[in-house]
Formats: sequence, structure tokens, C-alpha cells
Amino acid sequence: MINSRVIKGLALFSALFISSATMATDLKLSHQWSNKDVRHKVAQIVADEVAAANVDLNIKIFGSKSLFKPREQYKPLSRGRLDMTVFPLSYAGGQQPSFNLTLMPGLVKNHDHAARLSQSDFMKALQAKMAEDDVMVLVHGYLAGGFVGKDKCITKPEDVKGLQTRAAGKSFEQMLVGAGASIASMASSEIYSAMQTGVLQAANTSSASFMSYRIFEQVKCYTPATKDVALWFLYQPLLMNKSKFESLTKPQQEALLAGAKKAEAYYLEEAKKQDAASVAAFEKAGVKIAQMSQEDFDAWRAIAKETSYKNFVENVPEGQKLLDMALSVE
Repeated sequence: MINSRVIKGLALFSALFISSATMATDLKLSHQWSNKDVRHKVAQIVADEVAAANVDLNIKIFGSKSLFKPREQYKPLSRGRLDMTVFPLSYAGGQQPSFNLTLMPGLVKNHDHAARLSQSDFMKALQAKMAEDDVMVLVHGYLAGGFVGKDKCITKPEDVKGLQTRAAGKSFEQMLVGAGASIASMASSEIYSAMQTGVLQAANTSSASFMSYRIFEQVKCYTPATKDVALWFLYQPLLMNKSKFESLTKPQQEALLAGAKKAEAYYLEEAKKQDAASVAAFEKAGVKIAQMSQEDFDAWRAIAKETSYKNFVENVPEGQKLLDMALSVE
């Protein structure tokens, strides 16, 4: 006859086992922007869709760089200390030099071209590099951007000569140095205070970040991306730790992928709206709006070819192959 204590113990064990088996999985998602930013909204769409799927999976979003510093998210993601992040991939160019190609001056023509790049063999090659770091892409997304000047307009290369300037990645920094600028490296979330304290005289970042961080309060002139001329495009995907994704149940994975598909469609449509919205925000703040001509664009790209493009090809394994793959996307 089985002892009653044994029976109770087995019942307790079974209850605990069932409880742990059905316990919801919590995922931590980090990013550097406010909850009004398009990139936060992309993350929120995924979180909301997963919650609605009722698959015992919760995504908790830590915005405004509250969990990790902006440039320090890729390493904890790759090591499993962070589950998900919306992240400018060029920030991780130190770990994977090929990622610097995701902020290459003049490489992306417009938002629809950016979407085609995201689905190309070029992006598949970069995703293979991410997989080496145990990272995968859930949501693709590019944002366009422009220049701001604290005291004057920035349209052509001569305009940055002698100015302390911020760029998001190595490739843009190389081009700016080629034009005679001095470089101050920082995340876009630090531009406001750097402008305010006189550390920066010029900067470029995405149209969304210019609005999210209220840079219009610190500058006299803004040169936005336009439909025809956009020198600055940066790939800013929603990434996930690959092992974490693979550890989830099939229904949880399917819910994540379904949410990601909806978020990616939203991201593309909103990205197209950000440039015009940023112009409106700067105009409302009384900031002068400048326009980069095709001649100005060509002058910048000529410098980029002799600096950024050249450095990438010379210093990145298979750099020429990756650059050619990107340039082949029509």
C-alpha cells in the first residue's frame, strides 16, 4: 500500500510540473527611443500581436535606453542576456565589419528600394553573418535621414569642413572626414545634449530620430531626405536572439512571425511618412529648411567612393562581393 505522504508528494510534484510547463515565457525587448517613435511602435505591434495570439508568450519593452545603452545592445543580444532589440545594425560594425554596409552613403535610392534590399541576396548574406552571432531578423526596416547644422545649412561637402560632426556609422564618418569634418561618435540619443553644450556643430541621423529627440530645438538649419535625393539610409531591424526563438514552442514562433509580418508592413509605410513629418516639425520650430541638389548628392557620393566604399572593400572580408550584391539590387 502506497504511503499517503508519498501520494501527496507525487500530487504536489505533478502540480508543480504542470504549472511550470504552462507558465508564460517572458521576453525582454530593448531600444533607445521614446514610446512615440516609429521604432517603438514597430516593437509594440509585435508585442500586441503575440499577446492577442494567447500562446503564453509576453514581450516586455524597455524603451528610452532604460535597459542597455544604445550602442551596447548587440553583444548582450548575441549572448542571450537580451531577447530582442530594435537596433541600428551599423552600431555593431565593430563586431561584424560587414554591417557597416547598412549605412553606406548613397547606396539606397528610396524607401521602396530599401524594401527590395531587405529581401535581397545581399541581406541574406548579412543575415548569415548575424547567425554566426546567434542573432536573427524578425522585422526588416530602413529609415532615411538628413543633416542638421547648429549655425548653418549642410547641403554640399564643403559645408562640413572644420565642423565637429556626428554620423551613425563608420562609413558615413569616413566620408565626412574626406570632406574635411571632425568626427564625434555617439548614439543619436546623445545629439541633443552635444548640440546644446557646443560639442557638435553638425549631425546626421534618421528623420524619425530628429523628431524623437527634438533636435529642432538646437539647430538653425535642416537638410531633409527627399523622394529624389536621400544620401542617408540606415537599416534598423527588430532583431532576436536565435537560440531563444528556437527554444519557443511552434505556436509561439508562429505568433512572433505573424506579428513581425504585420509590423514590417507598418514600418515601410511609416518610414515613407517620416521625412515629410520631420520637415513639418522643424518648420513649426522656426528652423530653416535647405535642399540638397542632385549636384550636391553626386559630390558627396564621389567622396564616399574614394573613402567609405574603398575602405569597406579593402578592409572587410568579401567586401567587394557584398558591395556588388548591394549595388546589383535595382
